Amino acid sequence: MNYQESIHYLEKEIGFASCPGLERIINLMEKLGNPEKKLKVIHVAGTNGKGSATAMLSSILKEAGYRTASYTSPHLEKYNERFIINGKEITDEAFAKIITRTKQACQQLVAEGKEAPTLFEVVTGAAYLYFAEEKVDIAIIEVGLGGRFDATNIIENPILSIIMSISMDHTDFLGNTIEAIAMEKAGIIKKSCPVVLYSQEELVYNIVKNNADALNAPLYCLKDSEIKISAQSLRGTIFDVKSSFLNYEELFLPLLGLHQVQNCVTVLQACEVLKKNGLAFTKEDIRKGISNTVWAGRMEICKNNPLVILDGAHNVDGIRRLAQSVQTYFNRKNITLILGVLGDKEYEKMAELILPYANQVVLTEPHSQRKLDAEKLANIVLHKELPFYIEPELENAYQKALNITDEAGIILCCGSLYMIGALRPYILSV
Repeated sequence: MNYQESIHYLEKEIGFASCPGLERIINLMEKLGNPEKKLKVIHVAGTNGKGSATAMLSSILKEAGYRTASYTSPHLEKYNERFIINGKEITDEAFAKIITRTKQACQQLVAEGKEAPTLFEVVTGAAYLYFAEEKVDIAIIEVGLGGRFDATNIIENPILSIIMSISMDHTDFLGNTIEAIAMEKAGIIKKSCPVVLYSQEELVYNIVKNNADALNAPLYCLKDSEIKISAQSLRGTIFDVKSSFLNYEELFLPLLGLHQVQNCVTVLQACEVLKKNGLAFTKEDIRKGISNTVWAGRMEICKNNPLVILDGAHNVDGIRRLAQSVQTYFNRKNITLILGVLGDKEYEKMAELILPYANQVVLTEPHSQRKLDAEKLANIVLHKELPFYIEPELENAYQKALNITDEAGIILCCGSLYMIGALRPYILSV
């Protein structure tokens, strides 16, 4: 298959259906020769922050001289974004070749009467195969959904598991309580393998700790860190952090948002644990790695005059953090909000959190079968004293926002990663 044929295979022949369970991915990995067993893996789970943590850690390890791979999902524009080695995406040709080989393994499974893997399982299997054949030193693997039954969770002995912020999301798959969701995320913990936990509420912490204790897995969670922010602007944040494990002064973090500072502190803790377990890198490697971190579509500035911000916040916790960042960076600014959401999200709560910071809003629709109709989203805005416009097509929504926003204003696009992924190339091209 060439590149376009490989995409057609994934999206048309397999489709986007999702089904929990590890049997299909286990069978697939056996057909591929179990490449995951040849990798040193850092496994990252969490509701929010796992992509940022993966990006930071990848940058740090690359700076330290390690050949570092990262696997993330979903992508914004191309599947290639999911397969990164030392900051470079897989080429179209290499992607097509690895998907072709994975397809052949899937066909063999079906011929044997076994269930065909899902799209995410195929892509995950291809990533493990690609990274193993490229002989990476370390592969940082981001969980797709949950943890316990996620296709990435076939790693038997990760060198480190990281669990980032846990909150309510994907309740139809993971359960409708924070306890149930925490149990799913804690499913990535493996026997005797160290775990770093983002500072969580006590209920979540206790669930993760109990799981770690049951598996004799050392748990590290910074609860005593003192963070002092000395400068914060659209260039980034300069801060100090001090705790019983850490002591850094004037770290520069280019990722915007107050929540990214806490994400970074969790990554710093992860670095200490990795060093304790044999990886070699210096404080200077960490500083440079953090300062060079790039993570597209998350409080990303795409244009100036007016300032255009893309943020992939797509659940209640993500939108709450975005709202806090808007207060920090854009207080008293004229903000045009472009909002598009998926129908299976808590979109009413999301809208209630972000609408107070908008002066006007353009309602649109993500490129997804799960999209919420803009007309239905408008019902939430009707009782607000807020001018709103309905433009279901993303390009029209952006042009409308440009027309109603002066050069000193802000255009903020949020609500869905699918929307951000489709809007980003268009905004950058006009």
